[in-house]
Amino acid sequence: MRKLTEKKLLVATHNKGKLDEIRAMMAPHGIEVTSAGEMGLPEPAETEDSFIGNARIKARAAMQATGLPVLADDSGITVDGLDGAPGVYTADWAETPQGRDFMQAMTRTWTELEARGVAEPRTAQFRATLILLWPDGHEEIFEGVAPGRLVWPPRGVQGHGYDPIFVPDGHDVTYAEMLPEQKNAISHRARAFRKLETLFA
Repeated sequence: MRKLTEKKLLVATHNKGKLDEIRAMMAPHGIEVTSAGEMGLPEPAETEDSFIGNARIKARAAMQATGLPVLADDSGITVDGLDGAPGVYTADWAETPQGRDFMQAMTRTWTELEARGVAEPRTAQFRATLILLWPDGHEEIFEGVAPGRLVWPPRGVQGHGYDPIFVPDGHDVTYAEMLPEQKNAISHRARAFRKLETLFA
């Protein structure tokens, strides 16, 4: 397992909420973070059917464009009552001609659960896959899973994506009702990140 000795890292994302989370997690380690969005890089098409595959696409595109070590994340929510959907297509469920609308995605998810008559608790898992890619092609992969359940209507104004309807196991509030530091301590991304931290020099 290779140690990360660089103090500058490119995060292959255009998602400000995701960037803010990763930046906060990196700060205690003295690692300066910039993003593909901030550098004006195009978003590559995510054509794989796995979180690892799509994270690798984003990492390689950003690394080839800049020559920097890159951290890429692919994440989403898997809903048991929908046979694991939306999964890798989580962001696709939010796509509109005007950009991403996660209220649309959350509403679709809940509507489909209702149509199937799925019993409570409507269990789901947030999943995150992190890939750290060096310019020489070496990569390290870390995965994190946060189990929980879905609630309706949406609650809270913090966070992003599906956070307003996801209550993590062991809690009675949604991710969106938590302060960022509370969510960042228990989230799927935090669980993957704790594994990544073993690489810090």
